[in-house]
Amino acid sequence: MVKVFIRSKNCSLVCVFWSILSSVFLQAQDKKNISDIEKVYLHTDRSTYFVGEDLWYKAYNVSASNNLLFDNSNILYVELISPDSKIIVRNKTNLEMGLGHGDFQLQDSLGVKSGVYQLRAYTNWNRNFGDDFVFKKDIEIIDVFESNIKPNLNQSKVSESKIIKKTTPIQNTFRVDFFPEGGSLLENVASVVGFKAVDINGKPIEVKGEIYDSDNELVTTFESVHDGMGKFQILLIEGKKYYAKIKILSGEELRVELPRIVKQGYLLSFRTFKGKNIVSINTNEATLAQNPNAVLTVVCKVRGIPYLESSQMLTETTLSFELPKDKTPEGISQITLFDNNNKPQSERLIYIEKEHDLEVELVTDKLNYQPNEKTIIDIRSKSKAGDPKSASFSLSVTDINGVEDENLDSNICSYFLMESDIRGKVYHPGYYFNKNNLKRLEHLDNLLLTQGWRDFVWKTLLTPKTEFKVEKDITISGKVKQVFADKPLVNNNLTLALMSKKNRNFFSTTTDSIGRFEFKNLVFSGKTNMYLNSVNEKGKFRGEIVLDSIELAPMLVSFKKESIVLQQVNNSFIENVLKKFTAFGVKPENVLNEVVVKAKNKYWQPVYYKNPFSTYTPDIVTKTLVSIWDVLEIVPGIWVKDRFDRDLRVVGEKDVPVILINGYGVENHDLDYIMPNEIVKIEVVRELGVPIISIFINRNLNYKPKKVPVYTVKQEIEGFYSARTFYSPDPQKPNLKLDNIAEVRNTIYWNPYVHPDKTGNTSVNYYNTKVETKVKVSLEGITGSGIPVVKNTYYTIKNNQ
Repeated sequence: MVKVFIRSKNCSLVCVFWSILSSVFLQAQDKKNISDIEKVYLHTDRSTYFVGEDLWYKAYNVSASNNLLFDNSNILYVELISPDSKIIVRNKTNLEMGLGHGDFQLQDSLGVKSGVYQLRAYTNWNRNFGDDFVFKKDIEIIDVFESNIKPNLNQSKVSESKIIKKTTPIQNTFRVDFFPEGGSLLENVASVVGFKAVDINGKPIEVKGEIYDSDNELVTTFESVHDGMGKFQILLIEGKKYYAKIKILSGEELRVELPRIVKQGYLLSFRTFKGKNIVSINTNEATLAQNPNAVLTVVCKVRGIPYLESSQMLTETTLSFELPKDKTPEGISQITLFDNNNKPQSERLIYIEKEHDLEVELVTDKLNYQPNEKTIIDIRSKSKAGDPKSASFSLSVTDINGVEDENLDSNICSYFLMESDIRGKVYHPGYYFNKNNLKRLEHLDNLLLTQGWRDFVWKTLLTPKTEFKVEKDITISGKVKQVFADKPLVNNNLTLALMSKKNRNFFSTTTDSIGRFEFKNLVFSGKTNMYLNSVNEKGKFRGEIVLDSIELAPMLVSFKKESIVLQQVNNSFIENVLKKFTAFGVKPENVLNEVVVKAKNKYWQPVYYKNPFSTYTPDIVTKTLVSIWDVLEIVPGIWVKDRFDRDLRVVGEKDVPVILINGYGVENHDLDYIMPNEIVKIEVVRELGVPIISIFINRNLNYKPKKVPVYTVKQEIEGFYSARTFYSPDPQKPNLKLDNIAEVRNTIYWNPYVHPDKTGNTSVNYYNTKVETKVKVSLEGITGSGIPVVKNTYYTIKNNQ
């Protein structure tokens, strides 16, 4: 039963039962018309690293509809993207029951320099839903020895991404946007208006302001309460316009017009009153007169799945009802109001927090430890009654290096329950899920008033594309055809050998009625040599093997420097790390001075075009592709019309393009001699009247490598990434090579698989570093029932002798 509150200008608030409504609460599992969408989160050991360190991650893949671990895809692509939008390293992470782990070595040899990088993760199935279900996280990488290498730098320098240069104040150095609750301002209706203030870098700033009407009369005042956001209430009088005078702490002022006021319409609003969640439909007398007895429908959804649909004839200016807490799912709800033509009139986002029958404890055996002393951490996952609760956790123990951590960064709770369901980047997302912040839910409501909902994504998912398949394993497939013809060869026998330093595996299959073959369920790790041969029924090598792409090209990179900066890395943080490394004699053995070599490529002939239509520069993933035809298919502006006939086109051009290699004209079949790892760049030219595809390689064109027979494929391919084991020193088992560096490690301990036993308990232990410091212990994970968990605790390392 749904409680309803009805109020008009002439009647007081009364409570009745909404028994006459065609309301129905819908169970998500019964109305699941959203396809099985995956949502990925990576828990990393830290968010700030130094050149030469390791980045460790644990992957959680859940069903987007209920946050339950999802055994769907078994391959997760995890990429590290540089500040100039290049994928510098990519791991093919194996997922088992929705869980996986891996690491990256942030070495100078990979081109890792100081700057803001992006960590990106997605499955092949994710690609059907665009960029909205791709996990992204910005991380900071710092060269702690940079000040020694470049002594002329100012000692107070931090990475470029953190610098906000002081300039002479100019007009409009900050911005304030206003967001009416429900979407619009309506005449003669009291409305709540949210606002958000940011500086020129997109960073929140605190503001105060006043609202004036078109007669320059003061109507109300407002002030930001958290991260530049707040709200105020205003009654819009018919025939008047409104504007705001806003001031920041520096004294700078700004005038902003409020959004346009509409004369008729309907608005949704939301309030929490005495612990009850109240939704209201508001309108004015002009709308009632124009549309008497209008039938309106309210639809409530969580993650695209409706849980409440209600219709009601509106006869008063205000109608209110309660959302029962036991029927409303946890997380962000999208409440939409439709008219009788099924046209959306108003929308409101709300956040519902649920009290769970779950208690997770993270307890260290001591609060203070000696350097190198053993630490024991107990983890308990139980109900309030003490019954065990299954869960999968990952644990990171880090040296905070003198910088107090306020736990404001993104975590598994903020990501699954909020960040992945709203548009735009959230500043300090962890704040809204730290229960020590008593006004966090009030401030979260301000956030939802000012940042949009990804409803456009869910609306398109009722009939999702299935262009990209779920990947359960690595598949090698293709076609065998006659040489110089496209006629398929049937019943040809294929043998596949996968050979690495540790393993040798052999497989065989036969081509089908259209000449195709497929090797499925392949599981292998690291760089592996693939040998594939085709023989006919008489045992003779026959036919040409045309291999499908073993691995699709990565998603397009759209990494841009966000206006919202990361947590400030202050000087003391860097100085403490440098002091620690210096005191224990740790040298930057893998960090070299940057050397720029400028020379003309001796293999290239000058070209006589100026402005290419597009330029493609290969990244590390290009080397994983099988042939140049795989590369050409992902070059912007090129259309591989028929790779079997070597038929290429430039998009938008009818004429057959001229092919240049290193500036020399060649025939299309000459492309077969080029391997992906030889390509330096590819340019597409349209300005000369005849289209040109210009390819530059790093060898002499006159030298052609020996061409492999067409009935054989020899290729180095990449299997699943073999995740390393975090090294934690043990005084009982010393390792002279590793222990010296490990004594000053910033990540003291990392464990991607912390699983409570049948009693709901487990424990881990490790030895601390030699450094006297404060240590953060961070536990993240998810329970078997889909509840994300974050727990943090701290202890100190101090020599008390």
